[in-house]
Amino acid sequence: MTAPDWLTARPIAHRGLYGSDAPENSIAAAEAAIAHGYAIEVDLQLSADRTPMVFHDATLERMTSADGLLARRTSEELAELTLRGGSEPIPALERLLEAVAGRVPLFLELKSGWRREALPALAEETAAVLNGYDGPVALMSFDPELVAASRRLLPERPHGILACDFASAPGGPPLSVLERFALTHLLHAPRTRPNFIAYAVSDLPAVVPSLARRIYGTPLLAWTVRTGVERAHAEKTADQIIFEGFLP
Repeated sequence: MTAPDWLTARPIAHRGLYGSDAPENSIAAAEAAIAHGYAIEVDLQLSADRTPMVFHDATLERMTSADGLLARRTSEELAELTLRGGSEPIPALERLLEAVAGRVPLFLELKSGWRREALPALAEETAAVLNGYDGPVALMSFDPELVAASRRLLPERPHGILACDFASAPGGPPLSVLERFALTHLLHAPRTRPNFIAYAVSDLPAVVPSLARRIYGTPLLAWTVRTGVERAHAEKTADQIIFEGFLP
């Protein structure tokens, strides 16, 4: 499919436009982004009962008063936890879609944790929730296997790959040197066929994303832009930014 124009039409608020009164990945952060006319990026992972939940960390303690893995709690149990810095629970994807209602584009980051067994369920349940949603939605992941699995289920939705220089990324995934090289240089692209690339702003310009942008017109997003200096750098090397901590 041809990459839609809305992929790069607006700056993309990383985990919503979060701040002191709106926790990351919350409905309040989504509403704040909408009020400013920004697109929204959020993280998705599955609860124990296979419900796609909007949450970044694998564990709960940073953003709630609970601890342990999110994946070991049911959606009902997670709904009883309040996000730190706010008064709302961890939202399910279905609740987020109801709140956004197509007003701005959504970028859904599918988080596999590099566990092969997690791929089919997350792709399947996300596709099921998105069925019938008419608003603009893009799906993306660092894990090319998850991108491929999601694309098979949702061929009509744009899919992108998240990447960086995995060789130098601190606390990177538990992968071999060869796997890190392949991810850094997008060697999976003939199979995953990304409609866009989201690359770490600190690692731009990068050879393969720049060539894909120049030769094939593949949109390039820069993440995560946190300062005006980084924004100026991104404007020279990418088509749009995924940002946090300031208003572009």
